[in-house]
Amino acid sequence: MLRAAMATAAAPLAAPAAAPPGAGRALAIVSIATLLGMALWFVGSALMPQLTAQWHLTPARAGWLTAAVQLGFVGGTALAAVLNLGDLISPRAMFAVSASAAALANAALLATGDFGATLATRFLVGLCLAGVYPPAMKMMATWYRGGRGLAIGTVVGALTIGKATPFLVHAFAASHGATVVRLASGGALAGALLVALLYRDGPFTFERRPFSWSLVGAVGGDRRSRLAIAGYLGHMWELYAMWTWLPTFLAASLVAHSGALASSTRASADLMGFAAIAAGGLGCVWGGWAARDHGYARVVTWSMLASGACALVIGAAFGGATWLMLLLAGVWGFFVVADSAQFSALVTEVAPPHAVGTALMLQTSLGFLLTLVTIQLVPVLAAALGWRWAFPVLALGPAFGVAAIARLPRTDA
Repeated sequence: MLRAAMATAAAPLAAPAAAPPGAGRALAIVSIATLLGMALWFVGSALMPQLTAQWHLTPARAGWLTAAVQLGFVGGTALAAVLNLGDLISPRAMFAVSASAAALANAALLATGDFGATLATRFLVGLCLAGVYPPAMKMMATWYRGGRGLAIGTVVGALTIGKATPFLVHAFAASHGATVVRLASGGALAGALLVALLYRDGPFTFERRPFSWSLVGAVGGDRRSRLAIAGYLGHMWELYAMWTWLPTFLAASLVAHSGALASSTRASADLMGFAAIAAGGLGCVWGGWAARDHGYARVVTWSMLASGACALVIGAAFGGATWLMLLLAGVWGFFVVADSAQFSALVTEVAPPHAVGTALMLQTSLGFLLTLVTIQLVPVLAAALGWRWAFPVLALGPAFGVAAIARLPRTDA
């Protein structure tokens, strides 16, 4: 997704060369550390019921518990790109320092006295996480060449499971919201230590492709870059709104199905939400594997078709059998993120070689800014039309993305 990290993801589609000794160990360390660090992302969303009651939030205002993290991440990635931090600081050091800072910013949530301060802590978490995810991708690039797409897909899968974990913890500690905060911060600190003490870079250096505002015009004027980025925007239109609001949707469905109180169904909804979002971890691994044989463009197209279909039909199961809802949510969770890393790899394939870093920076910034729209739109639709009709609008993103990729001139990607 990002400049230094995903610029290295343009792996050849031929059979992967054997990874050097120690690559598997490095992949395990980085994957576990990324899972622990990125668990901070949805802490605010997992605590939405408590925070909504505490601050008397409307659904739209509650959406800012996630949207603030998105804004912080955009700001952090932009700052890192403009200052060229990815080339000035070792990825191991950046990961360790950023994960530690994010853990502290998350822990500050326990001391906030009003909603504005709460949003400030969430923004700082996103800002710091911009120094966690991109360096993780970059670290893997030093260990893998031919198998880079699958390795990066594995790390993105770990990231996805990590983002789901606050809902799992909340399912068992709903009455103790501080436990969710403390465990997430403790996990991020553990991830920082894991990388700082046990990780070392691999033998493969990668080409430096710095961001440059002067190259924005070159990216915008390149048709293939525009289409690839447009496809990614379609993907992002759907992804974070689904991740943010799926547990709430599931809770409302369980209430409609059983007639129970919302408070008694929230733990079940959190468990279902965790399972559905975490299924994306397997989807990311599948995406990396499938891209080796079928190419990035086909994989992102297949993923968007499947996830868009789920966005359209899951409302029909609202209030119905729990097993059917869980099945649909799991399939949606699998495919909604399966194309994430492959989109970034696709951009590195089609962008002008001298402007790859700039293309990835634009892709990331525009994509995460776009998520603010649908994170806010879904609860508005739910309030006006009911949760049954809240998600079909997300299918517009994959439809747009598929149309954009279909116009992309065919290459070996």
